[in-house]
Amino acid sequence: MKLFLLIIFSFLGVLFSCTVVGSKEKVVSPTDNEAFGNYWYQGKAELTRYDLKQARYGEIHDGEAVMIFVTEDFLADQQVKYEYGPRSNSVASVLKLNATRKFFTGIYPYSIMTSVFTPVQNAGSGETFKVTSSSQEWCGHTYMQANLREDRYKGFLHSYFQAEVEMNFDLPNVLLEDAVWTQLRIDPGSLPQGNVKIIPAFHHLRLRHLPMKTEDARITVGEIVDERLSDRPLNVYRIEYQSIERTLEIKYEPEFPYTIVAWSEEISSGFGEAKPLKTTAIRTHSINSPYWSQNDVADSTLRKELGLEYK
Repeated sequence: MKLFLLIIFSFLGVLFSCTVVGSKEKVVSPTDNEAFGNYWYQGKAELTRYDLKQARYGEIHDGEAVMIFVTEDFLADQQVKYEYGPRSNSVASVLKLNATRKFFTGIYPYSIMTSVFTPVQNAGSGETFKVTSSSQEWCGHTYMQANLREDRYKGFLHSYFQAEVEMNFDLPNVLLEDAVWTQLRIDPGSLPQGNVKIIPAFHHLRLRHLPMKTEDARITVGEIVDERLSDRPLNVYRIEYQSIERTLEIKYEPEFPYTIVAWSEEISSGFGEAKPLKTTAIRTHSINSPYWSQNDVADSTLRKELGLEYK
């Protein structure tokens, strides 16, 4: 009997462990092991373009957003991508998101990028290792970073604005709005619902010049039918802030790999906004590609395949 139990526990240990072999690693997903590995561990990233209507300065500006999801090895202690040296217990598999959005306000452009690093193995815990965000426009640029250290998010802000030129923050380990996107792609069932404490999206804080602190929000999950977006019902993850005027809705497919089809951000007036405005983004193109190796001039044809403009 003891031998039988030992065999069973050994089998379960293998089943729920992470085996890493370069870019062909296999990680047990909280959802469907085989499907997760077949989709996320084949040496390709998921690239999705969205038609962006960005609210800024009291108007809606045309633009485009791209979300790049890819798995990679991450040094949890140094909080950086693992590239060389001996492997250690600190190497974890993360789902990384690079979320970019570009739009023009009159004569000058905005370029915003947020990077999120969420561990695959512990996605259900709600923890994310690291979030960074930068914004560039012709007035200058800003950079924010938060790292999970000793069960708290510790970080800093550098900005060209005098009032926020160099700031540090230390916040409790609560839900990060920026991490919702990666957690949703791993296991949407692990995301919280109801009344929560949350740290707003970094790009929103910078565009609105808000302090870095936790806020109160009400989160619900619903279903919609919108033939403009999909011929099937979609799930909607809705974050309605109670302490600031902001509402985020993410529309995604209910089955794995939980593709994000569209999203919207509704904000109040103020900070150059004469009235409440809504930013919207709708998926137009998507490919799976090892983009990091496709950097020759001949590879530029892939931009057309992804629907990207030459700007």
